[in-house]
Amino acid sequence: MTQRFEIFLTATPGFEPALLAEAQAAGFAGELTQGGVTMTGGWSDVWRANLVLRGATRVLVRIGSFMAFHLAQLDKRAHKFPWAEVLRPDVPVRVEVTTNRKSKIYHAGAATQRIETALKANGYQISAEAALVLKLRIDDNRVTISVDTSGESLHKRGHKQGVGKAPMRETLASLFLRDCGYQGTEPVLDPMCGSGTFVIEAAEIAAGLCPGRSRSFAFEQLASFDAAAWDALRQHQPTPTDLRFYGSDRDAGAIRMSRENADRAGVAGLTTFDTLPVDALTRPDGPPGLVICNPPYGDRIGNPKLLFGLYARLGQRLKADFAGWRVGIVTSDAALANATALPFKPKGAPVPHGGLKVWLFQTGPL
Repeated sequence: MTQRFEIFLTATPGFEPALLAEAQAAGFAGELTQGGVTMTGGWSDVWRANLVLRGATRVLVRIGSFMAFHLAQLDKRAHKFPWAEVLRPDVPVRVEVTTNRKSKIYHAGAATQRIETALKANGYQISAEAALVLKLRIDDNRVTISVDTSGESLHKRGHKQGVGKAPMRETLASLFLRDCGYQGTEPVLDPMCGSGTFVIEAAEIAAGLCPGRSRSFAFEQLASFDAAAWDALRQHQPTPTDLRFYGSDRDAGAIRMSRENADRAGVAGLTTFDTLPVDALTRPDGPPGLVICNPPYGDRIGNPKLLFGLYARLGQRLKADFAGWRVGIVTSDAALANATALPFKPKGAPVPHGGLKVWLFQTGPL
């Protein structure tokens, strides 16, 4: 349990700084690297990162590296690698290898075969369907071996069984909320809530609920896993809150899914979902907060020409009834965002979402 190694938190491209800010706020000392955040820690840090970080896509542990200039050398060093420190012989593994042309070993398929042969020789099972994944990167003749400790992507919290069209991933929703300055101390409203992701994520943050509380992880199948220590780490008391979180949508089916998802997440008592068109949107009682939504863009959902009217009506309602509230709108089309006539700040970096590049358009208090 005293072993320390490099831990890599993978981020959605464009959100690396936001993930670093979240990791630091959670007590991890990390630094920005290409594609995510790198930090140093032990297995308990790996478990906690999977449990508490909302914006990370995966948590990878770099368990070792060595130089290899040809396949025979890769084969020899893979046979001698201390796999038993991490892997269990009764748990199948899947091997994924990436290479680049700077390395003398550039054929990923041949390298994968050598690693799998070495693992089998050491008593380990190989399966193309295995949930536990070893990731090897061969870069400039250095072989770096990592294990994916998350398993399924961390956006799969285990609560959102009902989803609508083009759903927002929980990891993205949490980072968009963070970019809007949301810290769990104000109400949040989504007037086009779909399956309720923004609303549920905001309510969980306010209630102090860990995002990984309801799911299992790949690290539970590793030789280093300590079930008693993990159970102790998961003991976490929710934070009492009087805040309310609101979602509305013109689609009654979406509202039904949102309510069911909120119930599974344990935040049904903090959330209100109503079937309403944008034109009927009204300001909730209480202090101002954040309005955030992921409206249709017209690329996959909705008629682009009709959407300009929808965005315009949203802007009209917000300017008329939401003084003091901040607004965040996620869209792939700046022209649609500008149709709201809201005073947006300069947009940040593009973020991939559903095969498109989207931006967060946000305002200060209206």
